[in-house]
Amino acid sequence: MQACLCASIAEDYKGKETFVLDLTGVTPIVDYFVVTTGTSRRQMLAIAEEVHRVLKAEGSRRIGIEGQDNSSWILQDYGDIVLHVFTGETRELYDLEHLWADAPQVDWKAVLEESGTTT
Repeated sequence: MQACLCASIAEDYKGKETFVLDLTGVTPIVDYFVVTTGTSRRQMLAIAEEVHRVLKAEGSRRIGIEGQDNSSWILQDYGDIVLHVFTGETRELYDLEHLWADAPQVDWKAVLEESGTTT
C-alpha cells in the first residue's frame, strides 16, 4: 500500500509521530492521510521530495502541492493519498488525529512487514 510506503519514507527521513489514517469509510474525497512532523524546514522538504520521487517512480501523479514555499505545513495530494508534513506547532494547531478521530489508524509497519516491502 502506497500510503504505508509514504509513512515509511517519512520515518526514514526522521519524521516524528508518523501515522496513516484510513479515510475510506469516512469520506469519498481521499482514501488515506499520511501525517508526520518535521523538526526543521529542510527536513520537511526532504520528506516531501523523497515521497514525491518514490511515488512518481511507481507511477503516481501528484495533483496538488501546498506549502512548498516557506510554510509550516507541506501538503501533497496524490488523489487517493494526501501527505501532510507539519512543524510541531502547526500539527498541534490543526490536530488532524482528533479532527478525523472516526478514521481508523493503519498499522503501516505491520502492513509493510506482511508485504515484505522496505524503503
